[in-house]
Amino acid sequence: MPSKLAKDFKSFADLAAAYAAGQDYRIVAVPRPQSSTAIVAPHGGGIEAFTSDIARGIAGDDYGLYVFEGLLRAGNFAALHLSSERFDEPECLQMLGECDRVISVHGCGAPGEIVLVGGRDQALRNAMSTALRAAGIACEDAPAGLAGAVPRNICNRGRTGRGVQLEVSMELRRSRQRTALIRAVRSALHG
Repeated sequence: MPSKLAKDFKSFADLAAAYAAGQDYRIVAVPRPQSSTAIVAPHGGGIEAFTSDIARGIAGDDYGLYVFEGLLRAGNFAALHLSSERFDEPECLQMLGECDRVISVHGCGAPGEIVLVGGRDQALRNAMSTALRAAGIACEDAPAGLAGAVPRNICNRGRTGRGVQLEVSMELRRSRQRTALIRAVRSALHG
C-alpha cells in the first residue's frame, strides 16, 4: 500500500506533491468550447473502476470531458481518492468555470445495479432519474454522505453552482446495462 494516503490530503496540490503525473496518475481534459456541459470522473482509472469509461461514453463528442485516473499497480483508492469537496485540480476548475452544467460520475458500494443521484441541480437530477428509470435502471436519491450537496463538491463548481453527481454501483459499472445508463444520461442532457 502507498505510504501517502488521500484521506490526509487537504487539496489536489497535496496529492500532486506526493505522486507523479504520468506515472502515478493521469489527467485527461477535453474541453468542448461549443458545449456548456462537462462530464467529470474525478476518481477514474484504478480508483473507482469503470467510471472513466462511463464518463467518456456520456461525453462522447458532444460534451467536455475531464478524467483523473489512478495508474498505481495497487492501492489507487487509498492513495488517490481525493474527496469531491477537496478535488480542486486547476485544469478541472478552469474547464468547469466555463460550463453551466457539470455531471460527475463516481463509484459506490451500493448492492445491485443502481445509480444514486445527487447534486444541487434538482431539475437535471429529476430529468436524469426519469431517463434512467425509463431505461430500466434502478435509481434513487443519494443518501447524505453521497448527496453532492456541498457547494465545494466538484459537481457544483460550474458557473451555476449546481450540478449532478451520479454514484454508480459496481454491479452496474461491470454490467452490460452501463450502455443503457450512458444512453439515458445523454438523453436527459439532450432533453
